Amino acid sequence: MSDLSVAHRAALAQLIENVPDRTLRQLALAVAGMPGDKARTLESMLAQAGIDRVRRTHALTAIAPMFRPRPDGVAATTFPAPVLARLWKAASANQGDILAYLDPDEYGERDAYRVAAVCTRLYAAGAAAVRDQAEAVWPAGLASADRDAGLIALARVCDLGGLVHRALPSLGAWTGRPDGDQVAELRLLLRDAAAISPDGAQELLDILFAHLDDAPMILRLVTHSSSAAGRDSFLSGSELAVFVDRLIDAAEDRARSVDAWKAGQPVETLHHALTWIATFLTESDATVQIHPDTAWGKRIRQVRLGVSKTVGALLGRVQRAVTPALPMTRVQTAGRMTREMPQLDIPLDPATTASAGDALDLVRILRAPAGVFGCEAQRIGLVTDLTTQVFNYADLALEEINAGDVTDEALAIRRVELAADFLDRLEAVDQARTMRRRVAVAGHSHQAHSPRAA
Repeated sequence: MSDLSVAHRAALAQLIENVPDRTLRQLALAVAGMPGDKARTLESMLAQAGIDRVRRTHALTAIAPMFRPRPDGVAATTFPAPVLARLWKAASANQGDILAYLDPDEYGERDAYRVAAVCTRLYAAGAAAVRDQAEAVWPAGLASADRDAGLIALARVCDLGGLVHRALPSLGAWTGRPDGDQVAELRLLLRDAAAISPDGAQELLDILFAHLDDAPMILRLVTHSSSAAGRDSFLSGSELAVFVDRLIDAAEDRARSVDAWKAGQPVETLHHALTWIATFLTESDATVQIHPDTAWGKRIRQVRLGVSKTVGALLGRVQRAVTPALPMTRVQTAGRMTREMPQLDIPLDPATTASAGDALDLVRILRAPAGVFGCEAQRIGLVTDLTTQVFNYADLALEEINAGDVTDEALAIRRVELAADFLDRLEAVDQARTMRRRVAVAGHSHQAHSPRAA
């Protein structure tokens, strides 16, 4: 069988370049089982493409996160995803003599110093390609309104790629509790970045920002950047102010979503927004000394007060959502005496039950962020009251069931099981377990004893 023609090779190379990694692996497995010279040629092309992608992933790790939007939606410097592969192709062209150094040895290890040197060279080649071969790296077909500005930013990112490659292993320490030497290392790195570009410090932090899943953690890097960076008066006038602005903008967006949240909507959406805002407020309080009378301070205060008011209102509506799911009625006991007892003959209403469950889930998800918004005392009081209410309801219901005073025992037991579920949602695990043990034997105590028991 004849081999593939040059035209076929070119077409296949173009096709292989555009398929996702998973598809590439599936193709390689499929072609491996095919007979013939053409299949072997294609198999070799797929294998080389796989090696090339592994090298690209390892070499461009420092800047790769900038080629996708941040999952949390916080504003950041990003580039179109297809540009990454084009950048690699341009940067690695004519670099065949060094690319093999990116591969692991027989033990799966890489020489860190040699890899760092190779990556620095490749980033330099990438920066040159962005400046000299812009159409090849970022064609007009991928143009956005800010393509020209994006090309300038991408070239500067590549200029700093080698520094970031060396910095990534220390990122965890810098966002944790760095010691004096680690802080000095960060400041030296930022000084080196500033020597490469006038805005190098900001641009380097922008790249590191792309590697942080928790956006507020960037405040720790910002405050470690200099001894004065933690002061509002200094930071607001520096090039690093953009990171605080981004975070406050994101907090305000989330505060609006919290205010717009309605019962019945996914509670996890509210949870994510509140947790993010709480993390930001905690980080800003601990790192950046923002005066309450400054523009930043007023915006942050508005976020805190607005969310606190909304959370307080949401907690205030929980009791009204739970009570209808646990209906009570007043019954006469002796003489004119009456007492409140569970109304166990009412069929379960799915809408009422779901509303009560969502309300209790809300109480649970607020356990972590409530303290930040000054609502923890309200939440704890509510949890205490609800736990008592639900447990007493189930206890009285079991009393009626065991006394044989219910017309539909199965329905009554389902109501007790619902109460146990509510206790679980309130994280009253022991009380819920107790109720489930008791309901497992409920309804038998009023039955006649067997002759042997008598």
